[in-house]
Amino acid sequence: MKIWRVVGVLMMSTMGTGLAQDTGAIQLPPPDMAGGVPLMQALKARHSAREFGSQPLPQQVLSNLLWAAGGVNRPDTGARTAPSAHDWREIDVYVTTADGAYRYDSPTHTLKRVAAGDIRHLTGMQDFVATAPLNLVYVADLDRMSGASAEDKAFYSAADAGFIAQNVYLYCASAGLAVVVRGLVDREALGAALGLGKHQRIILSQSVGYPAGSAK
Repeated sequence: MKIWRVVGVLMMSTMGTGLAQDTGAIQLPPPDMAGGVPLMQALKARHSAREFGSQPLPQQVLSNLLWAAGGVNRPDTGARTAPSAHDWREIDVYVTTADGAYRYDSPTHTLKRVAAGDIRHLTGMQDFVATAPLNLVYVADLDRMSGASAEDKAFYSAADAGFIAQNVYLYCASAGLAVVVRGLVDREALGAALGLGKHQRIILSQSVGYPAGSAK
């Protein structure tokens, strides 16, 4: 297993993703670019699932998943795997697990802790969100959308979040993971738990894990 470099104070757990920490940022291992299945097979396999095993995702799988969601694929420009209107890059990916909540920082491929404790139950209205190993939350920072009207901010941020969600769907289809995207969220409660400001808007959540009954 690849060793994570830790910036700040890190308390590694001996099981699961090892995300528990006190302060600082967690450096994810480099994404594995060699795995997966051909695109057409991933498209054929893509589907929504609402039952998940309880096993946490390994560190490398989490790294691959987040890079697929919105990691930097052109280091010379900082451009990402998912398109962004006007190159605003306004969507932040938040990660919630049993260990806590984190914001994924694409340029450094790190996780930055934003909340302690297990807040997965706040990421949706369905029962399964509380036990799915991973819930991603897509948050638009409207202040980054310079020159856009309120209507355009709503439209383009929703489209950009959708691009990221589809990247996650295709990665999960390729990696044999269960996944479902969701729009039914108590945005006020979740926003408070994540420490979001008035300029930030929760667009979607997405649950990820191994399929229920999987031997993983």
